[in-house]
Amino acid sequence: MDIQYKTILPKTALPIVIIGAGGIVKDAHLPAYRKAGFNVHGIVNRTKSKAEMLAQEFDIPHVYDTVEDAVLNAPAETVYDITIMPNKFIETLEALPDGAAVLIQKPMGDYYPESKAILEVCQRKGLVAAINCQLRQAPFVNAARWLIEQGYIGELYDMEVRVTVHTPWQLFPHVMVHPRLEILYHSVHYIDLIRSFLGDPQSIYAKTLKHPAKALSSSRTTLLFDYGDTMHAVVNTNHDHEFGPHHEESYIKWEGTKGAIKATMGLLQDYPHGVPDVFEYCIRPEDGSTPEWVKYPIEGTWFPDAFIGSMGSLMRYKLGEIDILPAAVEDVINTMAVVEAAYQSSEAGGQPIDYRKQG
Repeated sequence: MDIQYKTILPKTALPIVIIGAGGIVKDAHLPAYRKAGFNVHGIVNRTKSKAEMLAQEFDIPHVYDTVEDAVLNAPAETVYDITIMPNKFIETLEALPDGAAVLIQKPMGDYYPESKAILEVCQRKGLVAAINCQLRQAPFVNAARWLIEQGYIGELYDMEVRVTVHTPWQLFPHVMVHPRLEILYHSVHYIDLIRSFLGDPQSIYAKTLKHPAKALSSSRTTLLFDYGDTMHAVVNTNHDHEFGPHHEESYIKWEGTKGAIKATMGLLQDYPHGVPDVFEYCIRPEDGSTPEWVKYPIEGTWFPDAFIGSMGSLMRYKLGEIDILPAAVEDVINTMAVVEAAYQSSEAGGQPIDYRKQG
């Protein structure tokens, strides 16, 4: 089977100005853009020396002192790549030219009112704006989406994300202290991914939890999405599995009436080094014989290749090459609504149980 999963690049690569110079820029954005042959025109960061280091490493010709300076000197049709913390999004968006294309790092705000304010700014200024929910466009996700859209696994009725790993949160010092750590900064990927396949859930059941010996606000979560009485969609994450690689796991699984797909996300195991991804599918034989799983080789992985997809699709939409912008702010606002509902569900707790005493 020739599975179609590779990202289609824009016919004309628009210039990019990156706002921010953190670890994700070095580890994912810039390697992705170099791999795709995109033109990074300039970079700006609050601590200019960090921007200068990345500019030297990735041959970026311009380092700017301020966002305003970057905008003033940016070429026509520049795409702005915002990679700073969410509490700085609105003031940064306000500084961009009206009508500009902009890719905004996830999450779309820390709290839902902030998410709505970000949407308002983007719409008022006419920005062509997407949130960098790049897992939607990871190569193994593209492959699964193609198989499902072609009807190979029949009607989808089950989608599961399971992550049992040791996450080195210390690599993200500005994130690890956040009061909404796990769902907002990690499971948001899976909430957005599930929405991209199944649409908006009716409701959500959630519990996010702390580790007894860590200062983190949360590091394990269970999410159960309500799509009615047939579709089962669940996310289980455990970032506290500090017991070696033997029982670590990190996968997305789709099951349908004719077959199933499982994609192992190797990046999250031994992060940031990762282990190889594994993409498998199983199509149930019509003759009733035993189903067999097939491993299919997939080129590329979540980091950096999914970032090619998110930036590339924004460029293609801006250029008129595609009609729908993946992860547009108008769509991802509903991902943030689910995030907010998940926190409300976690705080409210489950249905109390009436344990009647006997005798």
